[in-house]
Amino acid sequence: MAEVAETAQPLLERATADELKHYYYQMLLLRRFEERAGEMYVKAKIGGYCHLNLGEEATIVGLMAALTPDDYIFTNYREHGYIIARGVPPGPVMAELFGKETGVSGGRGGSMHLFDRKTNFMGGYAIVGGQVPLAVGAAYALRYQNKPGVVVAQMGDGTTNIGAFYESLNLAKLWKCPVLFFIVNNGYGMGTSVEAGSSEPDLWKKGASFRIHGERVDGTDVLAVRDVVRRLRARAEAEGEPAIIDAVSFRFRGHSVIDADRYRDPESVRRGRELYDPIRKFASLLLDHGVVDDAWLKSIAEQVEREVQEAIDFANNSPDPKFEDLYKYMYATPVPNTPTAEDAIRAVKINHGEFDV
Repeated sequence: MAEVAETAQPLLERATADELKHYYYQMLLLRRFEERAGEMYVKAKIGGYCHLNLGEEATIVGLMAALTPDDYIFTNYREHGYIIARGVPPGPVMAELFGKETGVSGGRGGSMHLFDRKTNFMGGYAIVGGQVPLAVGAAYALRYQNKPGVVVAQMGDGTTNIGAFYESLNLAKLWKCPVLFFIVNNGYGMGTSVEAGSSEPDLWKKGASFRIHGERVDGTDVLAVRDVVRRLRARAEAEGEPAIIDAVSFRFRGHSVIDADRYRDPESVRRGRELYDPIRKFASLLLDHGVVDDAWLKSIAEQVEREVQEAIDFANNSPDPKFEDLYKYMYATPVPNTPTAEDAIRAVKINHGEFDV
């Protein structure tokens, strides 16, 4: 099986100045989007659950930078950053969090069920591991139909302890599916540490019994993540060889917005934010190598602030889904006896006590 991948900072020559600047811009956009999303949740603009990508920006941008338009990605419920990095504007993403008609899922999915067919972003899944078998099925479909591209099954570290993960590994190897199992290893599955929840804490080794190649990468290094994914992606597409990528990052906050994060020592969290902040690290790297200057960093921060505020304004000013469309997206194709728009309006009136059943 594989050795752990090198995690030393890759040479900046592996990317152009424009690419490096774009990666920084994307990471900063994701950071500010998530900070404002947390603020909107507290203000009750966002309902349900809300899981933020704070601290994982380099992991996200590095992964998405390595993919091609032919590739598909299935994610878990912590997916805001992935769909934005895939190319979907922040406005429709924020609108979905607000439950608005202009959201990427028409306001029906919310934070945990973002979806965009145009970019092959196949949705976030609220059930832990629910996306993994589906991703393997999609990868099998690509191979069976002899189509280009690979499939990424993004997941958290806790997902690697469920049965569907291992069943998926077995089938992926057996059927030579072009799929990458991308583990965002932030050290905790909800409030349980990796070491406390897994007898094998080196998650990249978990495909060993299926003869699946695995590597660990520094998830706070955007270029390291990009390079590993590019290499293993090319291998998966050319040879039908699945792989596991164990991207180690640091989660800035609790599992979700409402998680008080009392299971971690506050001082260790403070130190972690200082030591493992991917944006601060990347900014220092770009400054040290003369790729950017302080004036550029300031202008990008101002641009990002405007873009995120525009996304919030777009969401605030967007209409709610119509009552008569309550049953509109129940099925992908017409099904007999599906409730109609009239049924939806009747249900709403009954709920408001406008007339008896």
